[in-house]
Amino acid sequence: QVQLVESGGGLVQAGDSLRLSCAASGLTFSSSPMGWFRQAPGKEREFVAGSNRSGGSASYADSVKARFTISRDNAKNTVYLQMDSLKPEDTAIYYCAARRAWQVVYTYWGQGTQVTVSS
Repeated sequence: QVQLVESGGGLVQAGDSLRLSCAASGLTFSSSPMGWFRQAPGKEREFVAGSNRSGGSASYADSVKARFTISRDNAKNTVYLQMDSLKPEDTAIYYCAARRAWQVVYTYWGQGTQVTVSS
């Protein structure tokens, strides 16, 4: 079955950087668009960043543009989220997600990793 395992979360100060990783198994990774989402306390889950199958194209939420970068290593079945200039409002549980190439919505989800940014 498909497994997505996130790592790299933690407690940092405003202005710091973190890199999240998501290791995927049980799917043809190089054929799967990947994404990162987050959910802050009391808020709905929101899209953060997405990558096409090759990593040659990415999309971002306006709130993270120019600060976050999504990348992937298809040889390692891993997708990354580099987060720079972190703000307290970036505090959330971050989830990795995958979908089959022909699907519109993300079907597979990781368990999430906590990111806390102190002011």
